Amino acid sequence: MALIEGCRHELEVTVNVLEMAEATEKVLAKIQAKAHLPGFRPGKAPLSVIRSRFQNEIQQDVMEEVIPKALNARFAEEKLQVVGQPSIVDLKNEPGQPMVFKAQFDVHPEFTLGEYKGLEVEYEDPQVTDQDVTDRLEQLRESKAEYVNIDPRPAENGDYVVVGLESADGLEGEPIKNPEMMLQLGDPETLPEFSAGIVGMTPGETKDIQVSYPEDYGQERLSGKTITFDLELKFIRSKELPVLDDDFAQSMGDFRTLDEFKEQVKTSIQAERQYRSQEEAKSKLIETLADSNVFPVPETYIERQLQIQLESYARSLQMQGIDPRSLNFDMKKFRESQLDRATRDVRATLLLDKIADVEAVAVQQDEVDREVQRQARQQREPVAAVRVKLEKDGGLDRIANRIRTDKAIALLFEHARKVTPVAKPASEESQTES
Repeated sequence: MALIEGCRHELEVTVNVLEMAEATEKVLAKIQAKAHLPGFRPGKAPLSVIRSRFQNEIQQDVMEEVIPKALNARFAEEKLQVVGQPSIVDLKNEPGQPMVFKAQFDVHPEFTLGEYKGLEVEYEDPQVTDQDVTDRLEQLRESKAEYVNIDPRPAENGDYVVVGLESADGLEGEPIKNPEMMLQLGDPETLPEFSAGIVGMTPGETKDIQVSYPEDYGQERLSGKTITFDLELKFIRSKELPVLDDDFAQSMGDFRTLDEFKEQVKTSIQAERQYRSQEEAKSKLIETLADSNVFPVPETYIERQLQIQLESYARSLQMQGIDPRSLNFDMKKFRESQLDRATRDVRATLLLDKIADVEAVAVQQDEVDREVQRQARQQREPVAAVRVKLEKDGGLDRIANRIRTDKAIALLFEHARKVTPVAKPASEESQTES
């Protein structure tokens, strides 16, 4: 067996004359049984006629019969863990002669796992201040706000208003109609033309308002367009926030007092921040692990990972309302930009799998069951139906593998040497926040 490069190998395989003859007879018999030729009953045409009429099909079927069988035998003999589909080159198949060909293929890499316990990573448990709790409580109050109609008067900046509108000009296709849309005049989220046009109107008054949408507006249909709306001011409303007291706490769940609820809010913020901080630290650990254990990885795995990254990119565009097909996408540039990351991700996956082997990481059935139940709740389908679908497409195995990998990552984090993060300069922090 010859090494081409990295994990790519080449193997020359010979299929002897006897094996070729046996495969040919087998293929001939199959074709004869289904052949319908003029002058012969189905399945009764002489083999000499079959050989003449179906020469190319016979040759192709014989190769499909013997090549996989011969390859698998050699792979087993050489104890090779082949990944992906081998490429067949230099095929020589002459009548009455052994068939000879070369197979080029990737093998699963053999590598020595370096030290993975005690890797250094920046991490410290996040802190939660009283101000953090106050800010979260204000967010919760905002979410419980009620908007109450007030007596008619001219609208002012800062008012919450309810308008009915319909596009009248500047938009092709179906007009925009919204019988009740609430805006806050002067708010950054409200387009300035709406605020300027509505200020001074009184409920019941109608007006034509021209609105210019920016080029980068979130809705592609509206971006860069100037549209005239027929608008009616229906109501002016005031926002009323609930009082922050024991009654508010009780409305939020099984709490008796506001102090009880505050403690729960603090615990919740702590858990959220700890999760984010740990996930960030784990990502850095995985990068360190991959960078400190460099070895060749199969091209087959890299191509598969690039495809995953491409699909993820396409999904992110769709979530932004962008059709990936509408872009002039350069696959070559995408591949070049993502190749290093894909290679590192593959190497990290192989390393985590080996760590799981070394540490005898196991996945319990109840862990898989909990994930199936979670997906069923998310999809609003019966657990049994979701399980059947997952069994059919190999989803249960993927769940188990993901849980096993997550456990290996948790072990990596548990045994890491955690150091206090270096404080960023104030100027850098402000740039990050912006």
